[in-house]
Amino acid sequence: MDLEYSKFSDASKKGSWKTALLFAYQSLGVVYGDLSTSPLYVYKSTFAEDIQHSESNEEIFGVLSFVFWTLTLVPLFKYVFVVLRADDNGEGGTFALYSLICRHANVSLLPNRQVADEAVSTYKLEHPPEKRSSSRVKVYLEKHKVLHTALLILVLLGTCMVIGDGVLTPAISVFSAVSGLELSMSKEHHQYAVIPITCFILVCLFALQHYGTHRVGFLFAPVVLTWLLCISALGLYNMIHWNPHVYKALSPYYMFKFLKKTKKGGWMSLGGILLCITGSEAMFADLGHFSYAAIQTAFTFLVYPALILAYMGQAAYLSQHHHTSYHISFYVSVPEIVRWPVLVIAILASVVGSQAIISGTFSIINQSQSLSCFPRVKVIHTSDKIHGQIYIPEINWVLMILCITVTIGFRDTKHMGNASGLAVMTVMLVTTCLMSLVIILCWNKPPAVALSFLLFFGSIELLYFSASLTKFTEGAWLPILLALFLMTIMFVWHYATIKKYEFDLHNKVSLEWLLALGPSLGVARVPGIGLVFTDLTSGIPANFSRFVTNLPAYHRILVFVCVKSVPVPFVPPAERYLVGRVGPAAHRSYRCIVRYGYRDVHQDIDSFETELVARLADFIRYDWHRSQHTSPYAEDDASHSNESSSERRLAVIGTVTFSGTPGYGIEESVEPASVSIGFSTVESVTDVIEMQAVGAGAVERRVRFAIDDDDSESDGQTKMYVQLEEELRDLMTAQEAGTAFILGHTHVETKQGSSILKRLAINFGYNFLRRNCRGPDVALKVPPISLLEVGMVYVV
Repeated sequence: MDLEYSKFSDASKKGSWKTALLFAYQSLGVVYGDLSTSPLYVYKSTFAEDIQHSESNEEIFGVLSFVFWTLTLVPLFKYVFVVLRADDNGEGGTFALYSLICRHANVSLLPNRQVADEAVSTYKLEHPPEKRSSSRVKVYLEKHKVLHTALLILVLLGTCMVIGDGVLTPAISVFSAVSGLELSMSKEHHQYAVIPITCFILVCLFALQHYGTHRVGFLFAPVVLTWLLCISALGLYNMIHWNPHVYKALSPYYMFKFLKKTKKGGWMSLGGILLCITGSEAMFADLGHFSYAAIQTAFTFLVYPALILAYMGQAAYLSQHHHTSYHISFYVSVPEIVRWPVLVIAILASVVGSQAIISGTFSIINQSQSLSCFPRVKVIHTSDKIHGQIYIPEINWVLMILCITVTIGFRDTKHMGNASGLAVMTVMLVTTCLMSLVIILCWNKPPAVALSFLLFFGSIELLYFSASLTKFTEGAWLPILLALFLMTIMFVWHYATIKKYEFDLHNKVSLEWLLALGPSLGVARVPGIGLVFTDLTSGIPANFSRFVTNLPAYHRILVFVCVKSVPVPFVPPAERYLVGRVGPAAHRSYRCIVRYGYRDVHQDIDSFETELVARLADFIRYDWHRSQHTSPYAEDDASHSNESSSERRLAVIGTVTFSGTPGYGIEESVEPASVSIGFSTVESVTDVIEMQAVGAGAVERRVRFAIDDDDSESDGQTKMYVQLEEELRDLMTAQEAGTAFILGHTHVETKQGSSILKRLAINFGYNFLRRNCRGPDVALKVPPISLLEVGMVYVV
């Protein structure tokens, strides 16, 4: 579930302890739904087949010892005390770690990176001065391009396993909760009741996703809190009533005793024990919704003790019941008098945990799409007040079908647990590897520290991972199959996207060609605004030359728009639009680079056209204001001898304030301080970034045209102000005439002589995905009546 930006983090740091406690309470329903329901199926999965509970209690005490130390070392020590500190502007998760690494080392495969992006206020570097040992690692990573690809594949693997967990967690959580009916029904009735009830709950859960979680989200924290208090009370009751000395099993001695007795069977049973930490990754992934202090407080003082008490209580009960007529499960340790209320609370808690992982799956797919690693899907923002609550229809129904298929196909906790365990442990291994790089590159710690972290936690996770792999034929094959399928899709899409960009880069048209177009060549300027979308950050794209060649006319106001991702979680709205001129002012051509972070929702405005025109008006006013106080541009065409001299400056247009008589009205004014910093892009185009300190209460400006028609000479206006009013009037007139969105309708094919693998990936794989996914017009909310598509064949 996505909440507001990282406001929680900032508020928590500045607020009182009461604020931190409030956020800790709210985090229960978002972060800990999955982790808190693990007692429903851990013991049942562990004792499913590999080991048997005996009179000596060595097995149950050994499992309890493993559960205790696993919960202590991984969620508590690794995540709470180390990993949660590796936040990216308050954000966590796999992409946050990758973003941090990409900012501190040039290892990103995205080709449209600009130095200007480093001026974004959320583009923070931990420690710019690097130590010598860290520099060696950085240089080695940057030097070997194959490591860039390997790093991306590692990130995609973790992403795919998170998506796989989004399929498995709802199935195993709801199924385990509903399985409590087995103690109240005959075996025959139970067999035919649990599966349909589980499927019905899953269908209802997914069918309600399009309403958004904000409508019922206020119920999540109370449900999880009630569940945690419930399992704590049950644990204390069972310990006191059945075996007060069960605490002795927390000693590590019982782990060695367990492995010594069970040997290979005990090692294989670790695949069930690891389920006690499913959902731990959510503490890091959902960090941006709350704060480090809130998540740390909730886990350390409530969730962790409650889980330990729950597992100890179950172990105490089982230590005195060796010959139960039922399989080992959570519900056998629940007193019969409260079994039905506990069953209801368990089902509600499992639904909350499932909701959290489903929303998390939507979020991570949106992030993958932002990094050009996933085919375009329709992202719907379900809440106007809470940023980040999104719904993806296609993914929602695919997840529902897969969840129901898993439930009907596996029909037991054992196989679901094997599959879920492998997915969870893979994500944790990926996090450990990326965290090791963060320790070296971002925190500038000695490589020995990173290596110690990697070896200590990596060895624990590899032990559990190896146990999960032994269950390949018993359910663990499913997340591997899903990951391979998804990774193939994501890598093919990313590879083709890069090849298309390289094709555009090598086939872009010079600016002189654009400036030479005119009546002498039979090319006319027609009323209106033409928005030409391209991936290029400079130069004239080939699709526009194709457009003008076939239709010798283009619009009076011409804007080359590039929508790109920056390796930061959020780009503040005031810094999103990077605007500049293409050619002289009289040509009425502009370039606009729209920048988003990997957690930004691209459909965050009602009308992209209105927003863009407002930013253009801001830029025009700013540009003339700047030229008034500095040497003006050389406006004659003869001065534009090359592209770099024509695309002189790009400026961040957000809440910039101007002095002098405005050419248009401002609805709300703010007065932030401004500074100018010079940058150059990878194409050697000079950018001047106008940055300002944007506070939490900054007001976003909306522009409305209010041009004074009085005689400019009588008002004593200079020629410059006359030209300013004329340019603003042209923009207003063009907007009234209509806007055309010019997008490329692409077909990609490989060059002759390409390898079979490349031909399969591009000619069949990518083109199939492109034809069956959403078009760029959906992501940009382009009105169908205003869409112009230009056919382009990319030979890569």
